[in-house]
Amino acid sequence: MSYYDVLIVGAGHAGAQAAIALRQLGFEGSVAMIGDEQYPPYERPPLSKEYFAGEKTFERILIRPASFWEERNIDMLLGRRVKSVDPEGKFVTAGDAEIGYGKLIWCTGGSPRMLTCNGADAPNVHAVRRRDDVDAMMAKLDTINHVTVIGGGYIGLEAAAVLSKFGKKVVLLEALDRVLARVAGEDLSRFYEAEHRAHGVDLRTGAKMDCIEVTDGVATAVLMQDGERIETDMVIVGIGIIPETGPLVAAGAAGGNGVDVDEFCRTSLPDIYAVGDCAAHENDFARGARIRLESVQNANDQAKTAVTHILGKEEPYHAVPWFWSNQYDLKLQTVGLSTGHDQTILRGDPAARSFSVLYLRGGKLIALDCVNAVKDYVQGRAHVVSGAVLDQAQLADPAVPLKEVGLA
Repeated sequence: MSYYDVLIVGAGHAGAQAAIALRQLGFEGSVAMIGDEQYPPYERPPLSKEYFAGEKTFERILIRPASFWEERNIDMLLGRRVKSVDPEGKFVTAGDAEIGYGKLIWCTGGSPRMLTCNGADAPNVHAVRRRDDVDAMMAKLDTINHVTVIGGGYIGLEAAAVLSKFGKKVVLLEALDRVLARVAGEDLSRFYEAEHRAHGVDLRTGAKMDCIEVTDGVATAVLMQDGERIETDMVIVGIGIIPETGPLVAAGAAGGNGVDVDEFCRTSLPDIYAVGDCAAHENDFARGARIRLESVQNANDQAKTAVTHILGKEEPYHAVPWFWSNQYDLKLQTVGLSTGHDQTILRGDPAARSFSVLYLRGGKLIALDCVNAVKDYVQGRAHVVSGAVLDQAQLADPAVPLKEVGLA
């Protein structure tokens, strides 16, 4: 049985950051990273944006050059999937191999939530989660004209934007009454709906699909519950992820929607940590609710928290959530969590394509969505952290820099 002082399961953002942090902070023990893809760690967000659009090569989205890991004596165990964890024996089973560990960091993220209707397993029905997903779509682009995107979250909207640029006829179906309904206020949702329609996307909300029609082994149409038939050459599904926690839960780890972790990212199993998309933690910016955060920021910051604890320092996780999305010429930057807001303030004019939506709860600024408004994003962060009750007239006035907004 091979053995590592720290074994990292998952070769995405969280796993890569954990390995990097171990070496940066002077850890000299043995380290290995297990990944179920054949590739070294790479950035996931560009998959639905710059990589899909052909604006960045795969080499440009690598988190570090392939040589980086070898130079720092970090073993890359790629193309392997952990199928079980033995917390008493302190080893994992990957394929036919058993690999022992001193500390285990679980960074497996999630797998795409796919459709379960008839036709969902057709070869031209794709997710956008891995390089191979996007490569498979890119290989077909020259031979297709009609694409149906299922889901009006960031992944679906970003994919629709790229396909629109390529001149494809795109239908985007969102089952709820607006896009981005789970993460943003109505002002932002309506703005992005209008933008996509202005770029030729047939964006439909309240759209209930029934199944996928398959002809000669491939998807040829999406059938709606009202009987409409939408012809298609490709289907892209962006309806969320399912956290990859099976082996840990089977080993006895506490959790429901993800694996439960404490403020140091420890699971309920000894010497096992979990970070990133798969880790359910109590978040100060969600009023202490236990949540999973699917973001690069969260993956990186939790990885540092776990590594710091492994090295003997107790520094609880406390990081301001932030996110971003690029669609067309629009750069959306979000700071904070808008969940539970009781008021919104529109700062600026959406028609000018530079504005912010501010989210308040009890008069306190808890989050901002900033569209082509970098200064608001940068300056608003301090107010989200402070929790102060601010002057709402000044918040709404784009002529007043957010850093100069006073107390109510």
